[in-house]
Amino acid sequence: MTKSDFVLGGVAAMGAVMFTNPIDVVKTRMQLQGELASRGTYVKPYKNLPQAMVQIVRNDGLLALEKGLAPALCYQFVLNSVRLSVYSNALELGYLKNSDGSISFYKGMLFGAMGGCTGTFLASPFYMIKAQQHAQAVQSIAVGFQHKHTSMVDAFLHIYRTNGISGFWRGAVPSMNRALVASSVQIGSFPKAKSLLKDNGWVTHPVLLSFCAGLTSGSMVSLANSPFDVVTTRMYNQPVDEKGRGLVYSGLVDCFTKILKTEGLHGMYKGFWPIYLRSAPHTTLIFVFFDKLLYLRDHYVFPQHRN
Repeated sequence: MTKSDFVLGGVAAMGAVMFTNPIDVVKTRMQLQGELASRGTYVKPYKNLPQAMVQIVRNDGLLALEKGLAPALCYQFVLNSVRLSVYSNALELGYLKNSDGSISFYKGMLFGAMGGCTGTFLASPFYMIKAQQHAQAVQSIAVGFQHKHTSMVDAFLHIYRTNGISGFWRGAVPSMNRALVASSVQIGSFPKAKSLLKDNGWVTHPVLLSFCAGLTSGSMVSLANSPFDVVTTRMYNQPVDEKGRGLVYSGLVDCFTKILKTEGLHGMYKGFWPIYLRSAPHTTLIFVFFDKLLYLRDHYVFPQHRN
């Protein structure tokens, strides 16, 4: 592995988030609406993805769909620089292969979890600001606690002045649990799906192969990760006291318990379809971009890297 893998992994993810950030905005707001309220007892300004997008544009303007884009780009760069470079390194060194040369799903999950947790911890401040900016809306369609950040820089300054350096990693634990599930499933399933599709002759074109493998991986991530995604959003967006302690949830277990008690299992899957409609194309685009960037590097920029 070279240092360029680190950069290319981040750049690939930034390219993907340029397309999927509006879906992420809707996902965040659907996860926050009806927070700790029984089903059917609250107003739902966001009913589904198309309606929610129209609602946001109508009330807050077209650019509102790109709220939180700056921290989202930073988050994706840091996270995926780490986890995709770990994945690429493990793949190139043969750590993901079984004794017969096939790709191991479980080894992929292990390295995916390692890279995902490390990248998530480092990128946690950006995720928190991203979630808080995604939730910001005009009063008529506002859900969840409304932070008053005017920009990513303003958010960093406010958090630092209020809670110090430790404030940037509030919610890092649930975020790492989310990453543990998402990255292990995503990284573990992508090479396995790619190998199966290629070895059976079902898909042979390189770009289409990456697309189909990414789509399969993204679908699995959505099913496994939705409850952890909801909890992470709630933990990051909640108000805090002067010591940085959450005023709604005291921790990961408390958040899970309160959601299940008041909102039921349905609450753990709020925003599922935006999660799916974001995760599948997002995962697909990341791996398509990453594969193509590696190809361009190995064939045109540093041809000596070719095996």
